[in-house]
Amino acid sequence: MKIAYISAAVIPSWTANSVQVMKVCQALIQNGEEVTLYIPGKKSADWEALATHYGVSRQFPIQWVRFIPAFKKIDFVISALRYARKQPADLVYTRLLWAAVLALNWGFPVILELHDRPIGRMGARLLKQFVRGRGTKLLVIITQSLQQILELEYAIEVKPEELVIAPDGVDLERYREQLSPRQARQKLGLAEGFTAAYSGGFYEGRGLETLVELAHSFPEVNFLWVGGRADMVARWKARINEEKLTNILLTGFVDNQKLPLYQMAAEILLMPYGKTIAGSSGGNIADVSSPMKMFEYMASGRVILTSDLPVLREVLNENNAAFYKSSELRDLKKKFADLINDGTIRNKLASQALNDVRAYSWQERMKKIIKAMEITNGG
Repeated sequence: MKIAYISAAVIPSWTANSVQVMKVCQALIQNGEEVTLYIPGKKSADWEALATHYGVSRQFPIQWVRFIPAFKKIDFVISALRYARKQPADLVYTRLLWAAVLALNWGFPVILELHDRPIGRMGARLLKQFVRGRGTKLLVIITQSLQQILELEYAIEVKPEELVIAPDGVDLERYREQLSPRQARQKLGLAEGFTAAYSGGFYEGRGLETLVELAHSFPEVNFLWVGGRADMVARWKARINEEKLTNILLTGFVDNQKLPLYQMAAEILLMPYGKTIAGSSGGNIADVSSPMKMFEYMASGRVILTSDLPVLREVLNENNAAFYKSSELRDLKKKFADLINDGTIRNKLASQALNDVRAYSWQERMKKIIKAMEITNGG
């Protein structure tokens, strides 16, 4: 099947959105589909640089499409659809509501993937147009929680055959070589000692303030912060220096290709989410999120210590992760200390997570989605 993936992601960039798009395209190629990715802007990187940046190994065509900023990328969507028609594409895949509605009106079978609530009145209107529109279509939603919110808050009813719940995933191939924490630290040249790591964005609600408090309480533990935009990293480094903490190391942005090694360098992997979480595009995603780092953590073979957000329990449970009460520092410290002192439970939880994550590979995810689309299309 020839697929045109239309995305507004800036590529290359450090956003989770751009990573997810690249991983999805690679998985489709690995599954035997033909994919062309259409993105706005001018070409700014060759494939070798993108492969390292995003940790992808299977090449696929990328078409950068010029646009006029004043048109809010509507012209980009129209141009991309014209390219898709020339391709010719059998299917349009997108996370853009405008693109989904227009593609459906142009007669394309369409897969629309949603990671959050639609924005504003226009977003709600476009979603309803897509759901009620004629043609072959599939709505992919990343969590059951988001499905419930869309049904209740936006009063939409999606036909069961036109809906798939598909959490984010992980590139299991990059986690195939399982290293011990000591081995990973040696490869990275990190100081030897018990290590707890956080990887991901430095946005509000990610719990970085909590990690500072944790570092104060556990001076014997090395804390590794992996990722973050340069300006945010600089801001946190200044604060850490002001507080005279010597057991926190900030790496700055790390190419996705190298990320597994940093995650494996820790004995404990942390997800200290607050009750409100800012996404890379703004808004609060605490009740709908399916974080990619959760699946990466599971695949790294390390125990996960996470705040107890209900949406995370769609994947995690008491058998494959350790939980603490959200925004309760005392409970976090207790659970953290328990894990430090009990290697048996760390290994048990990590082992179960490693086993469970096999169901969440990008390839399996995309097989499920394409199969659902083929059924909807009468295939």
